[in-house]
Amino acid sequence: MAKPLPQPFDKQKVVAENRRARFDYFVEERFEAGIQLAGTEVKSLRHGEGSIAESYATVDGAEIWLINSHIPEYSHGNHLNHEPRRPRKLLLKNREITKLQGAVTRQGLTLVPLSLYFNGSGRAKVELALARGKKVHDKRETVKERDWKREQQRLLRHNG
Repeated sequence: MAKPLPQPFDKQKVVAENRRARFDYFVEERFEAGIQLAGTEVKSLRHGEGSIAESYATVDGAEIWLINSHIPEYSHGNHLNHEPRRPRKLLLKNREITKLQGAVTRQGLTLVPLSLYFNGSGRAKVELALARGKKVHDKRETVKERDWKREQQRLLRHNG
């Protein structure tokens, strides 16, 4: 019997999405994590600026950090503006952190951010995935499958 799908996260406003991650990795499990931000970072995100395309997450002791995410400086900020590519701490429960740490060290999985968004109560969140890297032949298979589905849709529209 198949495992039931988890409830989707409450994404009100998606700021940044890592579309390449679903092509490069098999997503095994997803987590919703809070993100520790400075005031000017929140303002930049609310303007829809930010990128997590080349970013990843690491486990450092009992903390998880989002590395290489880009949130540009706030345009109306002053000398207290933030550093655009600084490491940002992700906020998870201790139980989730130990689970992620075990999966990364023992099973060789990777922590990949899938999207950066604001939830219903206005808090900035990161959708974090526990993922396994794809080999080249897996990526080719994904492209073939995607092309076949596109062709099916085209045929259904044309003949249907």
